[in-house]
Amino acid sequence: MSWVIERALRPTPDVAGLVAELENEVSPNYGPDQNHGLSLDALFQPHIHFLVVREDGQSVGCGGIAPFDGFAELKRFYLKPVMRGRGVADAILRRLGDIAAAEGYKLLRLETGTQQHAALRFYQRSGFERCAAFGPYAAMSPEAIAASVFMEKTLI
Repeated sequence: MSWVIERALRPTPDVAGLVAELENEVSPNYGPDQNHGLSLDALFQPHIHFLVVREDGQSVGCGGIAPFDGFAELKRFYLKPVMRGRGVADAILRRLGDIAAAEGYKLLRLETGTQQHAALRFYQRSGFERCAAFGPYAAMSPEAIAASVFMEKTLI
C-alpha cells in the first residue's frame, strides 16, 4: 500500500468524513465551550492550506495551517487509527511546516486538549513545547481554555 499527501481545495465528502471522525474522537472529552476546531467552511478559505492523505485512493488523514500575525497555527490534524505509527503524521507535519516556512513563518503553533495524550506525545516528540495561550485563545475566558494545551515549534 502507498499513500500520498495532496492539497484539498474543497470540503469533499471524504474530507468532511475525516473531520467528523476527529470530532467523534475528541468531543466526548470536552464540553461544547471547549471545542475550538475550525468548521469545514472555515477550513476551505483561500488563506488556509489544508492537506489530505490518501492511501490507495481512500482518505486516511488530514491537517492544515492557518496564518496569523507572526505564526501559523496547525488545524484539524487527524489520522485514522489504522494509519498511526507508520510515519504518516510526521510526513504531514513536515509538509505543513515546509509550507509555513515557505510563506515566511518562523513559528508553528497549535491548540490541543488535555485528554489527547497520544497527540501530546507526538507533538512533543516532533519538537513542540508548551507555551501560553496565543492569538484568539488569549482573549478567551479561562473556562473556555481550561482543557486546552498550547504548544509551539520554531521552524528552521
